[in-house]
Amino acid sequence: MAESHNIRVSGLEDGKRIESRILEERLQSAVRSGAEHIEVDAFGQHGIGGRLWQKTAPKLHLSVYGSPGQRLGSMGFPGTTIEVFGPASDDTGWLNTGADIIIHGNATNGTANAMAQGRIWVDGGLGARGMTMTKHNPRHTPPELWVLGGVGDSFAEFMAGGIAVICGIDPADPENVLGYRPCVGMVGGSIYFRGPHKGFSQADAKLIGVDDERWAWLSENLMVFLERIGRPELFEILGDRSQWQCLVALSPHEKMGKKRRSMADFRANAWDAELGRGGLIGDLTDLDRSPIPLIPTGEMRRFVPVWENRRYEAPCQANCPTGIPVRKRWKLIRAGKVQEAMDLCMSYTPLPATVCGHLCPNLCMEGCTRTTQKLIPVDVKAMGKASLKARDPELPESSGHKVAVVGGGPAGLSVAWQLRLLGHEPVVFDRDSELGGKIAAAIPDSRIPADVLGAELERVRRLVMHVQLDEELDADAFTRLKDDFDFVVLAAGAQTPRVLPVPGKERLVTALDFLRGAKHGGQQCGERLVIIGAGNVGCDVAAVGATLGARDITLIDVQEPASFGKEREEAEKVGATFRWPCFTKEITAEGVVLSTGEVLPADTVVISIGDAPDLGFLPDSIATERGFVTVNDVMQTTDPKVFAIGDIVRPGLITQAIGDGRRAAVVMDAILSGKRPLGDAETMSDDIRARLGSVDDEGRLSEMIDYSRITLEYFDPRVSHFQDLDDCAAQCSSCGECRDCGLCETLCPQGAITRQSLPDGDFEMIADPAKCIGCGFCADACPCGIWALVKNTPLG
Repeated sequence: MAESHNIRVSGLEDGKRIESRILEERLQSAVRSGAEHIEVDAFGQHGIGGRLWQKTAPKLHLSVYGSPGQRLGSMGFPGTTIEVFGPASDDTGWLNTGADIIIHGNATNGTANAMAQGRIWVDGGLGARGMTMTKHNPRHTPPELWVLGGVGDSFAEFMAGGIAVICGIDPADPENVLGYRPCVGMVGGSIYFRGPHKGFSQADAKLIGVDDERWAWLSENLMVFLERIGRPELFEILGDRSQWQCLVALSPHEKMGKKRRSMADFRANAWDAELGRGGLIGDLTDLDRSPIPLIPTGEMRRFVPVWENRRYEAPCQANCPTGIPVRKRWKLIRAGKVQEAMDLCMSYTPLPATVCGHLCPNLCMEGCTRTTQKLIPVDVKAMGKASLKARDPELPESSGHKVAVVGGGPAGLSVAWQLRLLGHEPVVFDRDSELGGKIAAAIPDSRIPADVLGAELERVRRLVMHVQLDEELDADAFTRLKDDFDFVVLAAGAQTPRVLPVPGKERLVTALDFLRGAKHGGQQCGERLVIIGAGNVGCDVAAVGATLGARDITLIDVQEPASFGKEREEAEKVGATFRWPCFTKEITAEGVVLSTGEVLPADTVVISIGDAPDLGFLPDSIATERGFVTVNDVMQTTDPKVFAIGDIVRPGLITQAIGDGRRAAVVMDAILSGKRPLGDAETMSDDIRARLGSVDDEGRLSEMIDYSRITLEYFDPRVSHFQDLDDCAAQCSSCGECRDCGLCETLCPQGAITRQSLPDGDFEMIADPAKCIGCGFCADACPCGIWALVKNTPLG
């Protein structure tokens, strides 16, 4: 199983506070990249932790340090935990829809305002108007607010649902833990409190006793609250049932001063007395008036099962930037079509064995539904390695259109490959003497076998025949490319290492130079190696350094290292030490001098803090931002004839660069074939999405299937490894596409479901409305999540 991805995001940049919008974008980006634990240094930014829907991990934890601004956790999603190590500002948990929020300090006004789901735990007191306008959907657990101290004025104003618990430990007002005028307009929910109060709105609420059922819930969840805020010892005080009281909303009948009449009383004393037995029609009917059991079918059903085969994307494919249809490949293997499954990947990437089999952190496996139930994910790496045997795809006749591709790394090879498959003629220009970019030049052989990479690059050379190496690009050459080609694609990557501006920086060896030198046999290291920058590239340096004789290897960083996966494992395996936070003051002959004055002895010091693109050849007409080329949604620059993909646009995974290449190629093909004007490619249109495989069979835009729809009880939790590809395919739950297992047909209590064959060899499952009772057995049992139970809305 893939390791969790932990990162730190700061609200400061270059000593200045960044906008809330920018911080949120970075948090969203971190979540999309698979982060499961994010540390946030807050400087008053609003909305931290809200709207973070994680597709790659079932749980997400935010640790917030510093001073968060208003609306912390607003519109928070289920599965998100936000922990604030200090006080929180106004409107914490506003419109919360499921996040858990822990505040190690006081919270101010409007906490839990309009909250619908989730829990807020406050290790302190509350300001005014807490728990106002809350709501509760009976199909979900009610929202909860727990306060260790007391609350401010207008508490629970217009409260319509949920549970509040006020513990009364060291409240701001020891004589009144509920504040001034609580419960005004309250129509639902419960408030447990401990301590004195000075009244509440008796027109809206009433005090009731804490009966056995309520106390069982309260005492059980008290311990959860105290453990979350780190105060379990307080249970000895709070566990005294006699000190607790409970407020609930008055019912409408109670507010009107009327007692609600039971149905039995109405039938006996109103219906039968006035109309039925003994009434006006008592001698005209002998109908049995006892309750009639009703199992509705047809239009009378409350819910209807809908067979939604292939409507949703599987999480594996949704999380793969290249868009490879992983689910479809496993289906082909189950059907015995292994070669077809291998060949299928050729439409999406030219490097399936190199990337999917060896280099990718496998976001598809991280997103695998099986991990939600602690089952090991299906081994896509095995299928990636087997893809080395994929056959060359058939090529269409040339369209005559030519595209210049600047850069022969993964991004450039991807777009060139896709353009050739679409019938156009790409010409690849690269300043190195070999194709492959950093994959070929710098990634250690321990991570990608030379014969695998060599075979795949040779396959690319067979199909993409026009490659010009050792080509340095300047401004004049770039202008000629624009004049001579229909399009130019910038895929030159980030080749300029970043270096710290400290004394002695000339002693530094860049990570790229170190890895290149090691790969080609010309790098010296010594026994003591210090690496500045503990990301995945720094870990590669550590692992390679050990093969060159380094015995004392230290990686330092200014924050918790972002390295993960195989790279981190290999560095730890050779005994590398990770240290942070460490700030470099100077590089000397002895080693690295830290800001604390400590010297880290080193024979070699490698700098690995990232690379930047070389954009000196670009004209002013192509916009850049912070050293990277600016593009729109379809990878087009501000010059419509120029596209940019990969690390020249943003640092990212190899798979992201490959996906960028495919996306850009499809858009260029649409323009070259006359289906789209040159200046009308700013956004991803439906036809482009369809060609990229992001719509369902009926032309609807696809979205990832919800994990909750998949049923995994049929899979053996004891499986710890897979024997072969067939074993993997059998363990795939085929999320969103029917496996034709027949469970729904077998389990339907009314025999309403039947399998019907279609003329094209496909099939569908049909639920007969005359038999179906809308029980939902089919939806609950389906391992693939194909059946949905929707509310019945009969016509008329």
